Amino acid sequence: MSKNKIVLAEDNSTLSLLLKFRLEKEGYELFMAVDGKEAIELIETHKPDLILTDIMMPFVSGLEVISHVRNELIIETPIIVFSSAGQEEMVLKAFSLGANDFMGKPFSPNELVIRVKRLLA
Repeated sequence: MSKNKIVLAEDNSTLSLLLKFRLEKEGYELFMAVDGKEAIELIETHKPDLILTDIMMPFVSGLEVISHVRNELIIETPIIVFSSAGQEEMVLKAFSLGANDFMGKPFSPNELVIRVKRLLA
């Protein structure tokens, strides 16, 4: 059985390495993007089973990534977005664009793993 593929778009290198380590330990294959532009390229190339994206990123935002996946690529890949606290409007916009789940930063990598497993079940 092949590993589930996940694209992780996060501009905080410390957090992305922590999540990469934690998710690979669970058996997932990770593709890392430092901004939304790179995330879109990875999504188009690798056709991941799940997308994890920060909302606030350089060049292309997480909201633009969600919009591209849902409106341009027209795929139903589950998307979990992260955002710092106090960005309720962004979170609501993410859901209206087609995000499946949201986690406020800081969050527990263990909780993320549970949410990932639930969406990939």
